[in-house]
Amino acid sequence: MRKPFTALMLCVAIAAAPLALAQTKLDDVTDLQALRQAVKNDKRAYVESTLKLTDAEGKRFWPIYNAYQREVDLNNRRRNVALQELMFRDSAMSNLAAKHYVAELLAVDEAEIKARRTMRNRVMRALPAVKAARYMRLEEKIRAVQDYDEASVVPLAR
Repeated sequence: MRKPFTALMLCVAIAAAPLALAQTKLDDVTDLQALRQAVKNDKRAYVESTLKLTDAEGKRFWPIYNAYQREVDLNNRRRNVALQELMFRDSAMSNLAAKHYVAELLAVDEAEIKARRTMRNRVMRALPAVKAARYMRLEEKIRAVQDYDEASVVPLAR
């Protein structure tokens, strides 16, 4: 009687383990609406609460974070200027204006990649690899939300 009961309990435990693991993973997945609101309220506080840095890690990390955020802000302003030129045109876009628009957006993308690469290299030296990877993924999620918001309001060139 004891062996079948033990086997049954083992089967239940094995079946329930993925569900418990999935719940833990689901808790860690960021709700994009909540992420959008947290970043809007105070991105630095959100990053701080997510990374849970020690004092020593924070002293190394925050100057890197601040420098990267300045680069992100600069690139966002450049992107916004280009997008406003697209959105607020009174007439159809000329070929010359389209070439300028595309060249500017590519330049912004390249600047973002360069800033991200520099930040990644510095963060990987400043933090344990797991925390560095967590921060990199957090920045990617924030950028994805921003890209989605941009795509939802910016029309195609006409």
